[in-house]
Amino acid sequence: MIHTTAIAMSGGVDSLMAAKLLKNQGHDVIGIHFLTGYETDLSDPSIEKNAVGLKISQLGKTLGIPIHFIDLSNEFRLNVIDYFKDSYHSGKTPNPCLVCNPLIKFGVLLDYARKLGASHLATGHYARVEKDTENKPHLLKGIDPNKDQSYFLAFLTRKQLDHIIFPLGEKTKAEVKTLAKKNGLSPVTHGESQDVCFIRNKTYTEFLLEHPDFKENPGEIVDGKGKAIGIHNGLFQFTIGQRRGINCPSARPYYVLRLDVKKNRLIVGGKEELLSAECKVNNVNWIAGEPQFPVKVYTKVRYRHKAVLSELHLSDKNSVTVRFNDPEPAITPGQGAVFYSGDEVLGGGWIERVE
Repeated sequence: MIHTTAIAMSGGVDSLMAAKLLKNQGHDVIGIHFLTGYETDLSDPSIEKNAVGLKISQLGKTLGIPIHFIDLSNEFRLNVIDYFKDSYHSGKTPNPCLVCNPLIKFGVLLDYARKLGASHLATGHYARVEKDTENKPHLLKGIDPNKDQSYFLAFLTRKQLDHIIFPLGEKTKAEVKTLAKKNGLSPVTHGESQDVCFIRNKTYTEFLLEHPDFKENPGEIVDGKGKAIGIHNGLFQFTIGQRRGINCPSARPYYVLRLDVKKNRLIVGGKEELLSAECKVNNVNWIAGEPQFPVKVYTKVRYRHKAVLSELHLSDKNSVTVRFNDPEPAITPGQGAVFYSGDEVLGGGWIERVE
């Protein structure tokens, strides 16, 4: 049976090769390119006629697949940009991909793909979906440890996973690049995917200051004992573990320990003070159902963090306390904590408080 499968086409080598692999496997493939409103070249208001859109249309012809275009800029602004700004207002460090994937790519875009007649939506993520003996989907790491993106997909549901394909999950990035070259496929966009795709050629601070609800708001920098040692220009310019930009002369470097939003204070200290034994994680999404507590898992507290052995204890509904076997540095409220058992993603939630 031939399945109609939609592929989210960004123009990068990953989505390009994912489309090619699906074609080779016999899928009836349609491409979808969506607009966030934060692309670098929007010289033409028509999605199809801006620089990237024209090149993606040409890629579609090369691959022999039709390309559909959809403007999701309003949905992206309401769900991703507003969340991003709200996090900084509340003294937290956001992770936009953890919001975009369930709500935009595998939310609105998946719904659009199904309206086009596709049974599944594929992307160029390096992750895997495997079915068990009861035909229920499980989310697994991609086999390339340097490129695995399962962390960013931890807030997906089984209902969504039932309609998702990750063609690159069994391949390494090096293999994908080699295959693209061998097949004469040249991407429209180059470089690796960014955690924050909507901020280019500027800093986070510059991006936030472009919005009227952000302005420099000086306050005290204090050490762990409450002693004032300097002045900051706005808490939104800092995140836990940050060393640069504190600008307080000292015999040893200062690191950001906490952001006190109520008093508009930046609390700093030595590197050893960044260690935490546990943290509370709220709004946990359990992909395959809630486990029996307490449970031993491996926990990632940010994308580039090595998953470490820890024990989860139920705090209240949809909230857990994560107790690390060894204290972990720079655990940051607002980031995602993702829980693994071997290669499987059990689920994830938002880091709310650090002890």
